Amino acid sequence: MAGIVAVVLVVEAFGIGMLNWFLGTLVDRQNMSLAGLDPDAMATSSKVGGVVFGLYFALCGLAALLVAVRDRSPSGFWRILLISAAVVHALLGAFTVGLVGWGAFAFLMVVFGLILLTLMTYDRHEGQAGPWSAQGGPGDGGSAPGEAREAGEARDAREAMEQEGTPEGGGPAPVTP
Repeated sequence: MAGIVAVVLVVEAFGIGMLNWFLGTLVDRQNMSLAGLDPDAMATSSKVGGVVFGLYFALCGLAALLVAVRDRSPSGFWRILLISAAVVHALLGAFTVGLVGWGAFAFLMVVFGLILLTLMTYDRHEGQAGPWSAQGGPGDGGSAPGEAREAGEARDAREAMEQEGTPEGGGPAPVTP
């Protein structure tokens, strides 16, 4: 699933980049102006915007590809990047209905759904490893490595005291007749 999302995002990156480059070239050759803006500035900004959005969607495609290759949920920067791509597609879809039409809206909503499906399908399930284990490394436990080690040492000390018959309070063992 994430492989499909990666391909769709890379194709979309190329399409967005080429569309904005074409529009920038069109504005430049036609010497168009909007409300008195400089045509050269409009053409340049359109081309720069196409490159920036193209690289952004290509990076989102890389994030989806990493999810597919690793076969696990994205984390940190990559997760935030995919969430931002989902938000961008939802907002673009809302604006696209009135400006372009229902076909473009449908495409953006399909990509939006694929990104959400990727984020939710590879999400951690109960019983799987969490960010930290009781041994202080990646695994299940949810605490930092030092805290997990201290908890393990306390557990070991408690077990040793129980085997010796000493209560946890540290006093002498109770005398039983």
